[in-house]
Amino acid sequence: MPMAQSSCLAVIPARGGSTRIPRKNIRKFMGRPLIACTIEAALESGIFARVIVSTDDEEVAEISRSFGAEVPFMRTAALADNHTASSPVTADALERLDPLGGRYAYVAQLLPTCPLRNASDVRASFQQMLATGAPAQISITRFGWPYPWWALERDAQLRLVPLFPEATQKRSQDLPPLFGPVGAIWWAKAESLRQTHDFYMPDHSGWEIPWERAVDIDTEDDWRMAELLKQRQVEDGVA
Repeated sequence: MPMAQSSCLAVIPARGGSTRIPRKNIRKFMGRPLIACTIEAALESGIFARVIVSTDDEEVAEISRSFGAEVPFMRTAALADNHTASSPVTADALERLDPLGGRYAYVAQLLPTCPLRNASDVRASFQQMLATGAPAQISITRFGWPYPWWALERDAQLRLVPLFPEATQKRSQDLPPLFGPVGAIWWAKAESLRQTHDFYMPDHSGWEIPWERAVDIDTEDDWRMAELLKQRQVEDGVA
């Protein structure tokens, strides 16, 4: 895939701080730093001219380099607090590395908190990005049981109110699938991201990843589930 190799940039946002799981991005996951899974998936995909980590933390930077990623700059404090979204961080990296534009046609954002996606997923998502011509594409996974169309709110008196009343009388097989975003693999045309600084731009599309590779770690429960699924991958010989 020569065109991809010369025109794709991978950005892995990985700040040092984490509220719910301290030092999450470099905590040992199945014996290795969590971020290593994402770096290796990007490198093994073979489609990136550069795989870079955007971080504000020297230890994260050192570990990232040891697994083959580049850390060509340190992220500013303004883009490293608890409230900063990932999209502006990736746009910042693109502008730093290609200030005049024209070097990269596509940029991928790969969150280190999604350690179960693999190199084949990265390649498949990019092929869909090329096929659709969308300005941006985010990774999504299908909601399963319980069915989201039957979602309920509960008020202070514990009374239940359906969010989709018209769906409560339908069978699950008669309802269309619903999807949720996950941070595994987000793509954008470089010029589109420069303009919006946000992957949620008009006409963005979705690439579906199976739920067992879509886990996005935010809590200790997420961590334990991800390790169980990773162990299953190892036992099945697909990791």
